[in-house]
Amino acid sequence: MSLLTLLVVAATAAQPVDLVVRNGTVVTVDASRRVVAHGAVAVDGGRIAAVGTEAEVDAQFRGKEVLDAAGGIVMPGLVNAHTHAAMVLFRGVADDLKLMEWLQKYIFPAEKINVTAEFVRAGTRLAALEMIRSGTTTFVDMYYFEDQVAEACKEAGLRGVLGSSLIEFPAPDSKTIPEALAYAERFLKRWGNDPLVVPAVAPHSTYLASPETLKAARALADRYRAPILIHLSESSDEQAQVRERYGRTPTEQLQQLGILRRGVLGAHGIWLTPSDRAILKEAGVGIAHCPQSNMKLSSGTAPVREMLAEGMRLGLGTDGAASNNDLDMFEEMLTAAFLAKHTSGDPTVAPAAAVLEMATLGGARALGMEDRIGSLEPGKRADLVVVGLDEPRLHPLYDPVSHLVYVAKGADVRHVVVEGRVIMRDRHVLTLDEKAVVAEADRRRDQVRRSLAH
Repeated sequence: MSLLTLLVVAATAAQPVDLVVRNGTVVTVDASRRVVAHGAVAVDGGRIAAVGTEAEVDAQFRGKEVLDAAGGIVMPGLVNAHTHAAMVLFRGVADDLKLMEWLQKYIFPAEKINVTAEFVRAGTRLAALEMIRSGTTTFVDMYYFEDQVAEACKEAGLRGVLGSSLIEFPAPDSKTIPEALAYAERFLKRWGNDPLVVPAVAPHSTYLASPETLKAARALADRYRAPILIHLSESSDEQAQVRERYGRTPTEQLQQLGILRRGVLGAHGIWLTPSDRAILKEAGVGIAHCPQSNMKLSSGTAPVREMLAEGMRLGLGTDGAASNNDLDMFEEMLTAAFLAKHTSGDPTVAPAAAVLEMATLGGARALGMEDRIGSLEPGKRADLVVVGLDEPRLHPLYDPVSHLVYVAKGADVRHVVVEGRVIMRDRHVLTLDEKAVVAEADRRRDQVRRSLAH
């Protein structure tokens, strides 16, 4: 049989699939942390069909669409485990302040004046554009008018775990807790079976949500099998307020109220005590570490060394862009690694592989979604990004995992795939009108500026 005949037979035998990503080094973040040189990923029906060498994948699959990694790194999409997407429109309005002053004197008043459904839609579209261009494929959001967040998320083609907020003062979308709970339930019903949107319930914190509100949030989330998103031990002031009010730490308060379970995600976790961490680990609760926001607000340093050693469900998030001030998860990885080493005095803490895992599979675990996203494995949702190696600083390359954490930037991301759909190709976002999104954000800037002058 001639070589040509053999090639024709092989091509005929290959199974057609929607997409094959090839010609790259595949960093899987699977249980064995496999790195595949000259690798490829086959995708069909929004899920990963196979991960292997190009030769192995080509022998089994034929892509209706082929995405050329051009010698770059193929990796799982980044999971931004905590943000407030629409707050990109407050980027830079109140810098260099302590958390409580920042919130109470600037952010809450600015939100009261400016935040509408249209404002949230415009802000989320800008955030989605920024996240896609820097390699995030899943983001966790808790804010207001969450239907607008979900609609913008769908428009962009991103995956979102989106929480409708509950807070003990009149919010932009709901003036009372009963109204907020009703909104949250409508949100859960509307988005409960969506392939991209995972609806959640988001009580703000133990200091801005009463015990009754927290119990109602847990009951509602349980009824719809939804995640719970909450700020947890973000500042020493929060820790002191909750102790004074209830005689317990925030974690102990949540335990006492029966809130803790798998699928609860606590943002920040800076002031967790050893006892708190043991409680959270036993309950299967996740933590979203937000190092850049925590450093900028001088809120403290999360015990990352201990959380990693204790095997907690630890993810990584940017927080909102009003306190970061961007949504680049590559920057967050670098900061997380350096901060953990610096504060512990131990350069072996938070090695590159562990930090990359925090930003991918760790975020998925923190959400209780590790069976669906976070690594490149057959059967999982096809969320992946291709990092190009075009820049001089990316050469020479010895260890792709090291490069992803210590060298790569969001601007190095070339292609983005979510649920098997290419949403960015060669740095061009295919789902959003980039110029229109930015122009609308600039129009909103003028509105915010006028409101702050009052």
